[in-house]
Amino acid sequence: MTSIVRAEAASGQPGQSVGSLPSGSSGRDGSADGRSAGAAALAPRARLFPSLAAVYRAQLSRARVARIPLLFVATFQSIGIMVLMRGVVDGGSEARAVVAGSTVLVVAFVALNLLAQYFGQLRAGGGLDHYATLPVRPAAVVLGAAGAYASFTVPGTIVTAVAGSVLFGLPMTHLWVLVAVIPLSGAALSGLGAALGLLAPRQELATLLGQLGMSSALLLGVLPANRLPAPIGWARDLLPSTYGVEALSRSFDAHPDWAVVALDLAVCAVVGVLSLAVATWAYRRAAVR
Repeated sequence: MTSIVRAEAASGQPGQSVGSLPSGSSGRDGSADGRSAGAAALAPRARLFPSLAAVYRAQLSRARVARIPLLFVATFQSIGIMVLMRGVVDGGSEARAVVAGSTVLVVAFVALNLLAQYFGQLRAGGGLDHYATLPVRPAAVVLGAAGAYASFTVPGTIVTAVAGSVLFGLPMTHLWVLVAVIPLSGAALSGLGAALGLLAPRQELATLLGQLGMSSALLLGVLPANRLPAPIGWARDLLPSTYGVEALSRSFDAHPDWAVVALDLAVCAVVGVLSLAVATWAYRRAAVR
């Protein structure tokens, strides 16, 4: 026979037993009333901007150590392409397109190609499980990594733009446009690279997609648009870096049409927001699998 021991001393209410439940409680595991009173509450999730800054600093520190040789390769590659095109293109709008496309190509090499490989490796190696245990928002992880990789391209992008301007005799008066072109193009390409790395089912496929994306930026960005067939020109319009290339190319004019430049940068910004949103969704999707 089971005896019920009164818990008057513990509860302070005579007549209530240990085996009984208060009215309104379901008694099921995981319900609010059925939980143990001594269970510790989970720590609150970190705010977006502090966690974003922490991820950004960590990724930037890692990039400085591991990616400097690759940045040198990206810069050398872009300058080499301009030297080769110098024998084909004399000047004018085609020269501006070559210099602008080669400059943004540095961003594509790092922010798209390397970031796709990084997130593909992170997913394959279980690194997403580590981030999932931290009270960090998915947007902070994606934006922090994308911002770090985009920031890492700044020296190579500036060197390429200056070298191309000297090589083709273009004015450098308005190169300050790079202040807007680098972050906006970097956001668009970083979001695309992160999405490719997170959505790829295998690490090798993520590497392949990153290489294809960079090759697309090379072929569709460096070659003058007026020399491309119409179907390829349509594909060029879909490439996120195209609008950054167009904005930088127009800034080499003696009297740039700043309204058109601002429109290109606005389109690049919209594409960047959309690509980063897709990358954040892809991160959530990969983290719960």
